[in-house]
Amino acid sequence: MMKGLERVKRLYQERGFRAGELKGEGKKIIGYVCAFPPVELITAAGLVPYRITGTMEPVTEADAYLETLMCPYVRSTLDQALKGRYAFLDGMVWPHTCDNIQKTFDIWKYYVPHTYFHYLDVPHMSDPDSFEFFTKEIGVFRESLEEYAGVKVSDEALIKAIGLHNRNRALLRELSGLRKQEPPLLSGAEMTQVVIAVLTLPVEEANELLVETIADVKGRGQGSPKRQTRLLIHGCELDDVAFINMVEGSGGNVVIDDLCIGTRYYRKDVETAGDPMRNLADHYLGNIMCPRTFRRALGSREEDLKNRFGHIADLAREYSVDGAILYIIRYCDTFEFDAPDVRDYLVQGGIPVLHIEDDYSLTSIQGYRTRVQAFLEMMA
Repeated sequence: MMKGLERVKRLYQERGFRAGELKGEGKKIIGYVCAFPPVELITAAGLVPYRITGTMEPVTEADAYLETLMCPYVRSTLDQALKGRYAFLDGMVWPHTCDNIQKTFDIWKYYVPHTYFHYLDVPHMSDPDSFEFFTKEIGVFRESLEEYAGVKVSDEALIKAIGLHNRNRALLRELSGLRKQEPPLLSGAEMTQVVIAVLTLPVEEANELLVETIADVKGRGQGSPKRQTRLLIHGCELDDVAFINMVEGSGGNVVIDDLCIGTRYYRKDVETAGDPMRNLADHYLGNIMCPRTFRRALGSREEDLKNRFGHIADLAREYSVDGAILYIIRYCDTFEFDAPDVRDYLVQGGIPVLHIEDDYSLTSIQGYRTRVQAFLEMMA
C-alpha cells in the first residue's frame, strides 16, 4: 500500500479517487468551495468534506452557462461538474465569498444533481455584529447537516471534530516548517500537492497521511536543490503545481505561500475553549485573511496596511524570503484591488515583488518564464 509522499502524488493526480472509494463504502461526500465553510461541522455530522479544485485544461461545457469574462477557476469547477467529474459528491456547500461564486451556485444547483445543497451567507464585514450574525448562520448550516445526515451534531462531537482539524493544521504547519532550512527539505510544488491531497480525505485519514509524509521528508538526505532565491507566493486559488514547477525550474525555491489552498487553511487553529460555534465563527471570519472580508482602517495608512497584510510580512521573515510573487487569477477583482497595496507594503519592507495576472491555464504559464527569470536575476 502506498504511503507518505508516494500516496500524496497519487491523490493529487487522481483527486476524486479516494472519495469515490469512500462513496462506494457508503460514506457521504460533501464538496465545498473556498476556505470559509466550517469543515468541522461536516466532519461532526459523520460526513466527509471535500475541497473543490479546478483544472487548467480548457473549459468547454461551462461555456454554455457562464460568460468568459469571469473567474476562470469558477468556470473550471462548473465545467468539471458538468462533465461528471464530481459524480462522487452527495452534496455541495457554497459560501458567499465573491460574486462569481454566488452566481454560480444557482447554475450548479440546477444542472448538477446532488442530493444536498447549502448556501452559507458569510458577512463581508468583520465588526462585532458580523461575528454574531455568522455564528447564527453556521447554526443554520449545522441544522441543515443534521437534517440531511439524520444525526444530532452534539457539542461534544463538534469539539472532537475541531480537535481533529486543529491537529490537521498543526501537522501541515510542521511539514511546512521543514522548508525553513536552506535548502528546504521539500519543494513548494510538493507542499501544494500535500495540501490538495489532504483536503480530499476524511480528517483522520488525512492526519495519518501527514504523519507518514513528515517522516518521509525528515528521512531525506537532502530535499530541494539549493537555488538562488527563496520566494513567497501570495494570491487566490493555485491548485495546480504547473506554475510553481515553472518558478522552481527557473531558479527559485517557493518556501511559503499566502494562498487559498495553503496557509490560509492551516496557519491558525480554531479556539477550543468556550462556545464551539462562536469559536468557528471567530476563526473563519476573523483568522482567514482574504480580501473579500473588509477590515476597517486603523489609524494611519501604515497601520492599516500592517493590519491587512502584516501576516504576509511575518511569513516572509519567518521563512527568510528574498522576494514575493503576487499570483492573481484574471478577473479576481477582490485580489486585484488589494494588489497595489500588497505590493507597496512588501516593497517598503524590503521585499521585491513580481505581480502576475494569470488566466488559469497551462498555455499561459510558459509565457511568464522570462519575467520570472528576470525577477530572480534581479535579486541574485
